[in-house]
Amino acid sequence: MLNTAHRTNIVLDESIVQEALKLSKLKTKRALIDTALREFISNHKPKNSMAALLKSLNGESPFYDDYDYKAMRVNPHLPKG
Repeated sequence: MLNTAHRTNIVLDESIVQEALKLSKLKTKRALIDTALREFISNHKPKNSMAALLKSLNGESPFYDDYDYKAMRVNPHLPKG
Protein backbone atom coordinates (compact mmCIF):
# COMPACT_ATOMS: atom_id res chain seq x y z
CA MET A 1 0.00 0.00 0.00
CA LEU A 2 1.39 3.37 -0.97
CA ASN A 3 1.78 5.92 1.78
CA THR A 4 0.73 9.08 0.00
CA ALA A 5 -1.04 12.11 1.40
CA HIS A 6 -4.15 13.48 -0.22
CA ARG A 7 -5.28 17.02 0.54
CA THR A 8 -9.01 17.57 0.87
CA ASN A 9 -11.39 20.10 2.36
CA ILE A 10 -14.30 18.88 4.47
CA VAL A 11 -16.83 20.53 6.75
CA LEU A 12 -16.89 18.99 10.23
CA ASP A 13 -19.07 19.60 13.26
CA GLU A 14 -16.63 21.52 15.48
CA SER A 15 -18.21 20.32 18.75
CA ILE A 16 -17.69 16.68 17.74
CA VAL A 17 -14.14 17.39 16.64
CA GLN A 18 -13.31 19.11 19.93
CA GLU A 19 -14.85 16.28 21.98
CA ALA A 20 -12.93 13.67 19.97
CA LEU A 21 -9.68 15.61 20.37
CA LYS A 22 -10.24 15.80 24.13
CA LEU A 23 -11.05 12.06 24.43
CA SER A 24 -8.21 10.93 22.17
CA LYS A 25 -5.59 13.31 23.57
CA LEU A 26 -4.42 13.87 20.00
CA LYS A 27 -3.04 17.31 19.19
CA THR A 28 -4.20 17.92 15.61
CA LYS A 29 -7.34 17.46 13.55
CA ARG A 30 -5.23 15.69 10.92
CA ALA A 31 -4.10 13.08 13.48
CA LEU A 32 -7.69 12.73 14.68
CA ILE A 33 -9.07 12.09 11.18
CA ASP A 34 -6.21 9.72 10.36
CA THR A 35 -6.86 7.75 13.57
CA ALA A 36 -10.61 7.70 12.95
CA LEU A 37 -10.17 6.35 9.42
CA ARG A 38 -7.71 3.66 10.54
CA GLU A 39 -10.04 2.56 13.35
CA PHE A 40 -13.01 2.54 10.95
CA ILE A 41 -11.13 0.30 8.52
CA SER A 42 -9.98 -1.99 11.32
CA ASN A 43 -13.50 -2.31 12.72
CA HIS A 44 -15.13 -2.98 9.35
CA LYS A 45 -12.60 -5.32 7.74
CA PRO A 46 -13.64 -8.97 7.55
CA LYS A 47 -12.27 -10.78 10.57
CA ASN A 48 -11.51 -14.25 9.25
CA SER A 49 -7.99 -14.53 10.56
CA MET A 50 -6.88 -16.55 13.56
CA ALA A 51 -5.44 -13.40 15.13
CA ALA A 52 -8.85 -11.70 14.91
CA LEU A 53 -10.51 -14.73 16.46
CA LEU A 54 -8.06 -14.84 19.37
CA LYS A 55 -8.43 -11.11 19.94
CA SER A 56 -12.22 -11.41 19.99
CA LEU A 57 -12.04 -14.06 22.73
CA ASN A 58 -10.39 -11.62 25.17
CA GLY A 59 -8.46 -14.43 26.84
CA GLU A 60 -11.54 -16.56 27.47
CA SER A 61 -12.02 -20.12 26.33
CA PRO A 62 -14.61 -20.69 23.60
CA PHE A 63 -15.53 -24.04 25.20
CA TYR A 64 -17.95 -24.93 27.96
CA ASP A 65 -16.48 -25.46 31.43
CA ASP A 66 -17.22 -29.21 31.30
CA TYR A 67 -15.87 -29.67 27.74
CA ASP A 68 -13.53 -32.67 27.57
CA TYR A 69 -10.93 -31.83 24.94
CA LYS A 70 -9.02 -35.03 25.71
CA ALA A 71 -11.99 -37.10 24.59
CA MET A 72 -11.46 -35.77 21.07
CA ARG A 73 -7.94 -37.23 21.09
CA VAL A 74 -9.22 -40.78 21.42
CA ASN A 75 -8.88 -42.64 18.14
CA PRO A 76 -11.43 -45.50 18.01
CA HIS A 77 -9.27 -47.32 15.45
CA LEU A 78 -6.32 -47.77 17.80
CA PRO A 79 -6.19 -50.44 20.51
CA LYS A 80 -6.77 -49.15 24.02
CA GLY A 81 -3.88 -49.33 26.33
